[in-house]
Amino acid sequence: MSWRVAVTSADGVLINQHYGHAAWFLIYDIEKDGTGTLVEKRAVDPWCNSGNHADAEDGHSGIASDITDCAAVLTARIGPPARKKLELSGLSVFEEQAPIDEALKKLALYYSKTRGPGS
Repeated sequence: MSWRVAVTSADGVLINQHYGHAAWFLIYDIEKDGTGTLVEKRAVDPWCNSGNHADAEDGHSGIASDITDCAAVLTARIGPPARKKLELSGLSVFEEQAPIDEALKKLALYYSKTRGPGS
């Protein structure tokens, strides 16, 4: 069993980027034992463009539609409208400022305890 996770990172080592400023996501597959494999670096249109936030109420799917194959997003920071849009799209959102490998292990442990087979 594995889970796909989108991570915001400016350097590929730390979760250190605000969700709305991310021009790409690092997409990882994590296994139940916490090992993570980088699948791709996926380009997206940033949620914040020069301070102009896409409205979570206007039907704009934005980044949420670009990462629908993921179960979760790991990001350093995220605002309420963006969080709401992701959660309404079925993604879990976790704010974490840590090395990516540590956060993936922590998330795998959480998911292995809370999600049954096939989840």
